[in-house]
Amino acid sequence: METQNKLEKIVALCKRRGFIFPGSDIYGGLKGTWDYGPLGSELKFNIKQAWWNQVVKSHENIFGVQAAIMMNPKVWEGSGHTTTFNDPLVECKVCHERFRADNEEEIKAHGEMHAKKKEKVEWTEPKTFNLLVEARLGVVEGEKSLVYLRGEITAGVHVNFKNVVDSMHPKMPFGIAQIGKAFRNEINPGNFTYRSREFEQAELQWYIKPDQAEWEKWFSYWKEQRMNWFLGLGMTKDKIRFRQQEKSELAHYAREAWDIEYETPFGWKESEGIHDRKDWDLSRHSQFSGQDLSYLDPETNERYIPWVIETSAGVDRSLLFFLLDAYTEEDERIVLKLNPKIAPYKVAVFPLLKNKPELVEKARSVYNELKKHFNVAWDDRGNIGKRYFSQDEIGTPFCVTIDFDTLGEDGSDKKDTVTIRDRDTMKQERIAISELKAYIQKSLE
Repeated sequence: METQNKLEKIVALCKRRGFIFPGSDIYGGLKGTWDYGPLGSELKFNIKQAWWNQVVKSHENIFGVQAAIMMNPKVWEGSGHTTTFNDPLVECKVCHERFRADNEEEIKAHGEMHAKKKEKVEWTEPKTFNLLVEARLGVVEGEKSLVYLRGEITAGVHVNFKNVVDSMHPKMPFGIAQIGKAFRNEINPGNFTYRSREFEQAELQWYIKPDQAEWEKWFSYWKEQRMNWFLGLGMTKDKIRFRQQEKSELAHYAREAWDIEYETPFGWKESEGIHDRKDWDLSRHSQFSGQDLSYLDPETNERYIPWVIETSAGVDRSLLFFLLDAYTEEDERIVLKLNPKIAPYKVAVFPLLKNKPELVEKARSVYNELKKHFNVAWDDRGNIGKRYFSQDEIGTPFCVTIDFDTLGEDGSDKKDTVTIRDRDTMKQERIAISELKAYIQKSLE
């Protein structure tokens, strides 16, 4: 498969099979927005659930929150976003398309595109462009107040630091986690869902005592944990890496940052960042809110502003990278070799023939029983071979076929057994219906 065509194939598959559609498609779309279809919604939910299980459920001292998308606009002054959340913008004087001035790859490609038309590109001087998306609240026109749709979900955690401490009484170190929507007025969104104007993030803010040895220990710990999460969900090891950000790349709040990058058809791109935020957030919000956001250590009776280690994953980016990694063409079939934990359907159930009521009835009973435990697909269209390939294309790990042996016809000793087919190997075996749940469950553990 040609690398440059792989993204195009993913885009086509996503629309054809109900993973991702262009936002407001019937009205011509809105650039940088995407709608998740039935399978994409399920895949996205599974990825978020896998993140939540590793980060929150497996730690007794990490607490989840869901902060509001719209907050008092002073929050964004305190976080520094109103003054420092900026990108440099340049505009092509030929076609008036706009780009980030620091995106050398896109600017070069744009120049080459015009060169093929024998056009010489000239650029405007860079201008500072704030990424926060503005909104207006109020009922009377002309008197509405300015608010911002959050540019990242981090601030919602830090402004609730005192609430969590007062209600949950955590001991250091501890974390606050959140999954939620963020919005950015991206200059030039692109590469499918990689750079969008509306997206989801999954973040952990890990609070520690302000101590260098503590920082070194926990920063290394969370780097390892987050890389292992991707690898544990089947990401190809050779296509994922750490990269330390240069000083010139660091966000205004970061003292050090490491990106987890995936090798995409459009280059090595960030999926998640692990950031050293030190005491930037709580100190700033203490200053701008007038509230004391220090922590009183119950063991030492010491009061201090904690340091913060952040892990910040792009949910949409991670989903895209899992799709790119799983997409395989082989034996005249397309297969999404998704880890069963995140696959939209865990199993599909087929009656061998849809015009045989006894087969359909038995298949329905198997389907209804499995449905109590897993997300299950029902498919009775076309022949069995086409059904297998259809499920392969959407990543369903197992297909179960109910046939005449299942019914025990003609004295078959295979009554109440079914054929189960593995997506990746295409191997089939016969097992009892009573063993199906345990068989599938094992693949998810």
